[in-house]
Amino acid sequence: MAEDKSKRDSIGMNMKGCQTNNGFVHNEDILEQTPDTGSTADNLQHSTMSILGSQEPDFKGVQPYAGMPKEVLFQFSGQARYRIPREILFWLAVASVLVLIAATIAIIILSPKCLDWWQEGPMYQIYPRSFKDSNKDGNGDLKGIQDKLDYITALNVKTVWITSFYKSSLKDFRYGVEDFQQVDPIFGTMEDFENLVAAIHNKGLKLIIDFIPNHTSDKHTWFQWSRTRRERYTDYYIWHDCTHENGTTIPPNNWLSVYGNSSWHFDEVRNQCYFHQFMKEQPDLNFRNPDVQEEIKEILRFWLTKGVDGFSFDAVKFLLEAKHLRDEIQVNKTQIPDTVTQYSELYHDFTTTQVGMHDIVRSFRQTMDQYSTEPGRYRFMGTEAYAETIDRTVMYYGLPFIQEADFPFNNYLTMLDTVSGNSVYEVITSWMENMPEGKWPNWMIGGPDSSRLTSRLGNEYVNVMNMLLFTLPGTPITYYGEEIGMGNIVAINLNESYDTNTLLSKSPMQWDNSSNAGFSEASHTWLPTNSDYHTVNVDVQKTQPGSALKLYQDLSLLHANELLLNRGWFCHLRNDSHYVVYTRELDGIDRIFIVVLNFGESTLLNLQNMISGLPATVRIRLSTNSANKGSEVDTSGIFLDKGEGLILEHNTKNLLHRQTAFRDRCFVSNRACYSSVLNILYTSC
Repeated sequence: MAEDKSKRDSIGMNMKGCQTNNGFVHNEDILEQTPDTGSTADNLQHSTMSILGSQEPDFKGVQPYAGMPKEVLFQFSGQARYRIPREILFWLAVASVLVLIAATIAIIILSPKCLDWWQEGPMYQIYPRSFKDSNKDGNGDLKGIQDKLDYITALNVKTVWITSFYKSSLKDFRYGVEDFQQVDPIFGTMEDFENLVAAIHNKGLKLIIDFIPNHTSDKHTWFQWSRTRRERYTDYYIWHDCTHENGTTIPPNNWLSVYGNSSWHFDEVRNQCYFHQFMKEQPDLNFRNPDVQEEIKEILRFWLTKGVDGFSFDAVKFLLEAKHLRDEIQVNKTQIPDTVTQYSELYHDFTTTQVGMHDIVRSFRQTMDQYSTEPGRYRFMGTEAYAETIDRTVMYYGLPFIQEADFPFNNYLTMLDTVSGNSVYEVITSWMENMPEGKWPNWMIGGPDSSRLTSRLGNEYVNVMNMLLFTLPGTPITYYGEEIGMGNIVAINLNESYDTNTLLSKSPMQWDNSSNAGFSEASHTWLPTNSDYHTVNVDVQKTQPGSALKLYQDLSLLHANELLLNRGWFCHLRNDSHYVVYTRELDGIDRIFIVVLNFGESTLLNLQNMISGLPATVRIRLSTNSANKGSEVDTSGIFLDKGEGLILEHNTKNLLHRQTAFRDRCFVSNRACYSSVLNILYTSC
């Protein structure tokens, strides 16, 4: 009986309301319908059928409500007033996504390649033994460089370039390397180097270092093993039979060392002569030996793993020599052969730039590319091939589809012992005309192997040459001290067998007017400081508005912030024995910079004769004379003193590089146009 009663109660509950909840709360606005007591049988039958699911519910006349079951939702979703807006929104979303994808692809295709870190700003070359002494031994060191990174950053420098610091006997001053994987104790320890790399990167800077693959010191273990014919090291250097009697050597041929006299030296241990392009303590490696090439690549990997961002490969044109060992041709054919002892007295067709040399340099590039895959970690490669003609130097850029150096270092401005508008123009256009299309130029006005600018040309040219450096297209390169106008020291005598001519531009950095110019607290420094350090130093020039240092900082800041300078066209206007005038401009920017540099005596210049439509006055953006900055100048008569330079700003839409008359006088490395609406660069000008 109890079981029957339970069944009746269950049927009664199922009959009530005859509605399925499905877990949703009904709209409170819908009144619950009271079942008709007069039709119990019909209700019972309907409930039974609902429970069995044999008949679908009829939702006709029901209005949409919150929490409706899916059966009700499906009834409304197919109606046109709901379906059409939904489809419109869907296709609008699809179209928007496609437009965004197409716009992204178009921007990528049309945008020029972003400048890499070695293109963005100046490089600052440091001779470490002369920059800053941190341990009071009279020699600059790696810790000293780290202590002065704030100063380097204040120059708006992007890259620090440190010359050779490898363990060395210091023959030829920095190139006699005994161990390529050790820091010379004069400069510190490997830990000091690692700390310096970390500090440089923390400042947002990059580091490149010198690398001299052509030769080693005669104290290098490779050479010691080679002279004893130890296994594979037997042919690591260039050996050849020669005659040696009574202390006199008859070399295999007439090849000469860069420093004069025969480039062959007799070794009593091996009883043969070895070849050296430089000093006898610097034997040349045999790069025709694949093992030697692999050894050099392993050294590159060692320093790249340490975090170095690039290398300057020095003396690369000497990597290979002709295998036939024939005599080189005399410049003066009437000269008695036995009197030919100076390097300049021969044509060096068999000892420089041999077939296969560029292949070796490209293999260095390939090794560095293995470490350039991470974003922002591209490894820079520069080459130094001095005393070459410009057309041969630019060959180190590589071929259109075979990359070599990012750029060969351009030191041709450092070779100017006298300066004029014509000579400066010749250097500029010779490089730009010979440089392969799409490659990046660079410029330097000083270096460790050349006389300093002030000693070569005069103090009055410091500012105008720095202005030239920062207004030309490409990467400016500054040798330490050039930003304050340091000069050579006077000739000195050293106990060490150095070429003293290369020492004069390597005097200690002049930081302040304290003892040793703030370079060292030692009682004696390895080289004397220049006698002018009381007035020519960083601390004094920091507080002088018109100082060379202040102008250098203004120029580097302008270069960093102006697309006209770091991406724009260079258009030559005019030059003569006194001045050179050129513009910097960029499509999409309705203004140009007119750069006027005077290298001769005082002169009066009429710019209106050079540029049509030029207004009567233009604004001076920057001047070597700080008092003129921001003022207006009469374009029909600009008076320039000797060594004076101006950067003039002129608003115009008539850009010179678009004009037929200037088409052959304008250059650009990577063409780009600027959109002021989107604030982007693009290539489809």
